[in-house]
Amino acid sequence: MGQRFDKHLIPQGRIPKGEVTKPVPKAFVLINADLGGEEEIVSKLKAIPNVKEVFVVYGVYDIVAQVEADTMEKVKETITWNVRRLEKVRSTLTMIVVEG
Repeated sequence: MGQRFDKHLIPQGRIPKGEVTKPVPKAFVLINADLGGEEEIVSKLKAIPNVKEVFVVYGVYDIVAQVEADTMEKVKETITWNVRRLEKVRSTLTMIVVEG
């Protein structure tokens, strides 16, 4: 079986001929923060290895974090043990990406 390639790293999404791609387990976590706690949470989220992107947003939620890992189990563990337990996180809503 061929190596796994991230299509975002290959120009124009081209995958070398004969190589097999595998979806990367991914989730988006919508976070409600304590008033004024957004900057601290964002800083801590960026230090978590499986957190790939973090955005401060306007609306019902304050922060959106993208979590990726080698397995869905690692994605879930990162959210449960690292993201949700951060100080000043009031609540979260997790959306797991469905591939296919």
